Amino acid sequence: MKIEESNIVEANDYRVIIYPASRPFETKEAKQITETLFDFLATWAAHGKPLSSSFKIEKNQFIIICVDEEKEMASGCSIDALGKVMRKIDEEYQLGLFDRMKASFVENGEVKTLKLNDFKSKVRSGEIAQDIQVFDFSKNTYLEFLGNFLLPFERSWAAGIK
Repeated sequence: MKIEESNIVEANDYRVIIYPASRPFETKEAKQITETLFDFLATWAAHGKPLSSSFKIEKNQFIIICVDEEKEMASGCSIDALGKVMRKIDEEYQLGLFDRMKASFVENGEVKTLKLNDFKSKVRSGEIAQDIQVFDFSKNTYLEFLGNFLLPFERSWAAGIK
């Protein structure tokens, strides 16, 4: 099930795993990624027990996986299986899903992604104004994701750049 189609996802504090791409998905890529994840999550299991999970593609660039661990905990093997599928997607489309040394932000209504060092340099030099919003990929629960995935610069991790 996709998050958008579920009535209960937003009411429960599910575990979240965020895979940030380095660029927006092309329409064909998004469709194929959606099909791959839909098929995988339909059979995703931990120790033979199905995992209640869902996903969404946020801002056409971020893959958000949710797992209801109140029903069944995602085990090491099940997380490895998800990682394998995500690495396959990453390799096929060259998305940089596992590159955590990048920063994504919204500037003038557009999502932009830079290497972390470039982002920091541009913030310090004033090339990137502080009226932007910054994404935080460290969220672990769906409620954290809903409230703090995209924050104004001054409330984000980027405010500490000196």
